[in-house]
Amino acid sequence: MERVLKGLEPESVFKNFEALTQIPRESGNEAAVADFLERFAKGLGLEVIKEPSNNLIITKPATPGYENAKTVILQGHTDMVCVKLDTFDFDFNSQPIPLVIDGDFIKTKGTTLGADNGIAVAMTMSILESNDLEHPKLVALFTTNEETGMDGVMSLDPEHVKGDILINLDSEEEGTLLASCAGGVKNITEIDMDLIDHQDDLAYNLVISGLAGGHSGIEIGKNRANAIKLMGRTLSIFKAHFPFSLFEIHGGEKMNAIAKRSEMRFTIASDTRYLMEDLVESIEETFKSEYEVSDPAIKIEVTKCDMPQKVFDQDSTDKIEKLLRLTPFGVYTMSAGMPGLVESSNNLGVLEQNGNTIKLINAVRSSVKSKKQELNEMMGLICESVGGRNALMADYPEWPYKVESKIRDLMKETYLELYGKELKVDAIHAGLECGFLKEKVGDIDMISLGPNMHDVHTPFERLSIGSTARTYAFLCEVLKRIK
Repeated sequence: MERVLKGLEPESVFKNFEALTQIPRESGNEAAVADFLERFAKGLGLEVIKEPSNNLIITKPATPGYENAKTVILQGHTDMVCVKLDTFDFDFNSQPIPLVIDGDFIKTKGTTLGADNGIAVAMTMSILESNDLEHPKLVALFTTNEETGMDGVMSLDPEHVKGDILINLDSEEEGTLLASCAGGVKNITEIDMDLIDHQDDLAYNLVISGLAGGHSGIEIGKNRANAIKLMGRTLSIFKAHFPFSLFEIHGGEKMNAIAKRSEMRFTIASDTRYLMEDLVESIEETFKSEYEVSDPAIKIEVTKCDMPQKVFDQDSTDKIEKLLRLTPFGVYTMSAGMPGLVESSNNLGVLEQNGNTIKLINAVRSSVKSKKQELNEMMGLICESVGGRNALMADYPEWPYKVESKIRDLMKETYLELYGKELKVDAIHAGLECGFLKEKVGDIDMISLGPNMHDVHTPFERLSIGSTARTYAFLCEVLKRIK
């Protein structure tokens, strides 16, 4: 089968990237890609360590003349967020990503692309296999499970990774260096539902869909709608107009993706059917009006479904409504020191129902540790008010800005010479692994960069071909100058 990306330059980068798109690598399922990369390294005769978590550490000796230069760690993560269009029939565990070239962009036919962070792995592979690139000693660090909790970097054995400079390749904007990022934590709320016999004669399935979604660190400040929060509002509106009984509810796909779809099932008496249908039309018009710029395709569909054996009692439904309405979503605070930067936020990313238990999974982020704590305490009180259980998992630290950085200065100088433009130095609200890496490998010189990517964590994710070529050339030139 001929490669879709054949003919794109740099050829080795896109060859490696396409190879990665053929391998399942959803967060928590990185064994196959770890085996692939281990074989790749051994085929080059390079030293490779594969940790129990499937982290890989590959070492390439310095080229002649660079033996005394500082060791550089090139770092990216092997896992990807797996999200698809609701109407697209696709299995991430058995099918290759359906690649499409559209002008300057690589995208797919209806799934996430996995350029976050597959392009980092592909560029690093190309550097490892290059026979003509001059460079210092290199340590390629590929971590796992970054997208759902940074479990790979948390379990990293510091004895396996030694270096003086770390270049993280998990950024998404060419021409911008990231020198700081937010910390975060997974905040989980659970409540148990009480069931009773239903008293109604009609059952319906209501779906809110058509939302843009997006990366909860990058797009959280763009006023995009959250389908789970909209479902909470729908429950409140229903409750104010007619009696109903809820028996199923869920929404969202990933903790770190803004929920673009939610669904609930409920029963009503037949004499309220037309009132309910009219109300749904009114709610849809309201939501469309509120989000006509950020989410113009919002739609609410309601169809009949099978009657349940049991439904939630009214007290249980009230608890769900309260949780969905009060749990914060979006920007909590903005940075006072860096205009336009989100300082603290929460993303209500997943609403699950397992039997009689409802679970809310949130991604809390902040570049200020005390603000992260404040958000978690607030959500804990909300949970307590409905008799639920609240837990924090996968807490990762922020990456603070360093005033002095030789690698940052070198990159700014190199970029200006190559492209005649000043590099921008910025911070990001999304979480990078640099905070943990600082704890693992020491307070070494770190920077983050990457090519232009758009709509990551959505089925509309796309990667710029030209930007990838320029970013790779820039990275190679920087390595050449570290002597």
